[in-house]
Amino acid sequence: MMLASSPASSRLADNFFLARQPILNRGQRLVAYELLFRDAGSYNGAHITDDTEATATVIAHASELGMGHVVGDQMAFVNVDAVGLMSDFIRFLPNDKVILEILETVKATPEVLERIRELKQAGFKFALDDVIGHSEDVQKFTPLCDVIKVDIKDMQPGTLPALAKVLKNPKQKLLAEKVETVEEFQQCMELGFEYFQGYYFARPVILSGKKISPSQLSVLNLLDLLDRDASNQEIEASVKHDALITLNLLRLVNTPAVGARQRINSVGHALMVLGRRQLRRWLQILLYVKNGGTQEFTSPLLQLATTRGKTMELIVEQRKPGQRVSADIGFTVGVMSLMDTLFSIHMRDVLESVNVLDEVRAALLHRSGDYGAMLSLIEHVERGRDGKVLAQMLHQLDLRPAELYAIQLAAIEWVTEYTRGI
Repeated sequence: MMLASSPASSRLADNFFLARQPILNRGQRLVAYELLFRDAGSYNGAHITDDTEATATVIAHASELGMGHVVGDQMAFVNVDAVGLMSDFIRFLPNDKVILEILETVKATPEVLERIRELKQAGFKFALDDVIGHSEDVQKFTPLCDVIKVDIKDMQPGTLPALAKVLKNPKQKLLAEKVETVEEFQQCMELGFEYFQGYYFARPVILSGKKISPSQLSVLNLLDLLDRDASNQEIEASVKHDALITLNLLRLVNTPAVGARQRINSVGHALMVLGRRQLRRWLQILLYVKNGGTQEFTSPLLQLATTRGKTMELIVEQRKPGQRVSADIGFTVGVMSLMDTLFSIHMRDVLESVNVLDEVRAALLHRSGDYGAMLSLIEHVERGRDGKVLAQMLHQLDLRPAELYAIQLAAIEWVTEYTRGI
């Protein structure tokens, strides 16, 4: 990819990290990710100052990665400014995997509108970003766009219903962005929004008297057996007591990801092939899979939890090579970080149901200790926040932006493949 191999692009690549923000439909399933390439240049004093260079670098990154690796089966929303829209290098992006998101800084000049029409003819789809009112530019862009993104946080109180009514159109889908609470999501649902972006789905809604389901308790019991180093016979007997776990286990070990050379039909053989380390990991992920469905990789909570787990594991491996136990603990912290949301109970109540190390407890309850610092870093990256704060976090963990970026891509690719096998 010639853009990415240019000296400027290579230099700037060392300062990027990736925020991959989920976009959900009305059924709470993943349909797309917005890819935000953030400049972490304050890590070493290098900053991107040229708009053309920055836009080219972002598009080069998105194109070079291969969208299938970064977003799986979902679509990718990629921001473009006026420079990006008018440039030739925008055609490096695959028109069947991306939706070009027109930034709010772009003016609806005749040249820009003509360029959008030309790109639509070439098969590209468009979204209009950060709409907070029905301005003249919005009116000109809207007929050319497939998705209208409404920033519900920056609007004047009480104005959202009227704007939604004006914008609602059979030819365009409405997307509510910066949705942070379940109440905001429900209001946007009632107003007819089709898509939702924000971390409302990852916030725990604590339900008084809520209990962990019997199937989930079975998984937690198995994790306890593994932590106590129980015998193979005990573990096999526990698996066989839950038909759903047995079914999912046999399905998992007979996938190409596990690499078994022959069909495996017994629980005992499956456990032997999988091994205890992989069994623990699979059980932690299985908690997020409901009803044993084969399409559960479209669950945003499953994707987020497993990506956190794998990212933490890889960070530990980068910082402490060869310390496999520490890497496994990192994976556990990442996966467990959303279990309060999964179970709708307080995290301290989750930790009463499963035996964990003190350092895991400290990380999950207080974001303290080494694992807590890594988890805080990942949470910060997910939301694509201030690069300066991120740079400080990276310094504390002795991690370079380029190392974090490579870890993110490896984690995303692993999650896409692994969760399909569950």
